[in-house]
Amino acid sequence: MLNILVCIKQVIDPEMPASAFNINTSSKKVEEPEGIPPVINGFCENAVEAALRIKDNNDASITILSIGNKFVTEVMKKPLSMGADNLILIDDPKFENLDAVSTAHVLKAAIKKIGNFDLILCGRQASDWDNALVPLGLSEMLDVPCITIAQKVEIIDQGVIVQRALSNGYEVIESSLPALVTVTNELGDPRYPNLKGIMSASRKIPTIWNSNDLNFDLESLTAKLKLIDLQIPITDKQCEIIKGDDDQEIGRNLAIKLREAKLI
Repeated sequence: MLNILVCIKQVIDPEMPASAFNINTSSKKVEEPEGIPPVINGFCENAVEAALRIKDNNDASITILSIGNKFVTEVMKKPLSMGADNLILIDDPKFENLDAVSTAHVLKAAIKKIGNFDLILCGRQASDWDNALVPLGLSEMLDVPCITIAQKVEIIDQGVIVQRALSNGYEVIESSLPALVTVTNELGDPRYPNLKGIMSASRKIPTIWNSNDLNFDLESLTAKLKLIDLQIPITDKQCEIIKGDDDQEIGRNLAIKLREAKLI
């Protein structure tokens, strides 16, 4: 059986109204909007879909893995309702503000605890920071090949073949297993959970671990990135109505204003 791990992330809904977006300047954190639940990062859902397409054609087991804090169980169970087999949440307040390197270290510890794996799938990047660093660091720490920005992932013999999206097309890359692949939205829309999947997911209980379960030494984590400041850009928009008795006069008055501003 092919063992597939899919790393996902819970994020603030990027589709929320701009008026609901707020930053706590003292803690340098984006505040959770009231009444708007978090979602699974969109690229992570693409990675789940890639895993499910492999499972459609192969004898495979899919385990979903995520680290963080304050998980919304109903949100994190979505991959189970789509067809994944297991869900492991590393839920610990100590893991709330990790940088990319520290996140990769914790994921490595969790994967080592899980045991054997053949393929790790990740979203190409997360919608909150758009760093795209964690998968690269994780593959290096696990000493496995990494293929990024996949728009198609297939299993062949004892390896994986990937269509890697480019700006002017795609390239085909083949790798031995185990390997790590990051998935982009060019793969296509994730499938919608059906009623059977939703009912099945409701009966499944996620496995929840914390730092103690991983035997993880938090003191060994040294942040490589330091957040200096976080703020919403300030915009100063001014509007002036150009008046005139007719269109020609309005046009002349506009031209005068633009010359005065040295724009023409």
